[in-house]
Amino acid sequence: MTTKTVSVSSVRHNERDVQRLVNWMTAAAWTILGIGVLMCLFNLHHFSDHNTSLMVGIGFLVGSVHIYVIRTAIHLVHSRAEQSDDK
Repeated sequence: MTTKTVSVSSVRHNERDVQRLVNWMTAAAWTILGIGVLMCLFNLHHFSDHNTSLMVGIGFLVGSVHIYVIRTAIHLVHSRAEQSDDK
């Protein structure tokens, strides 16, 4: 008969992974926001829904906000879980 145990080091490894994910998502959101701003600025000459590159730039802007909101939610949930574990 075998038993399974969880070591403390695996729990700390998990915490580090969440922080790495949060940092990565922050960098990705800012990078995508920058790409979106550049695409919009370079394609304002023909402001229309037929201007595909302008619409893609606006999509990048909206997508970056979504990534940042998801990153914030992950960070808040992890912080709250950490606080409840400490009590």
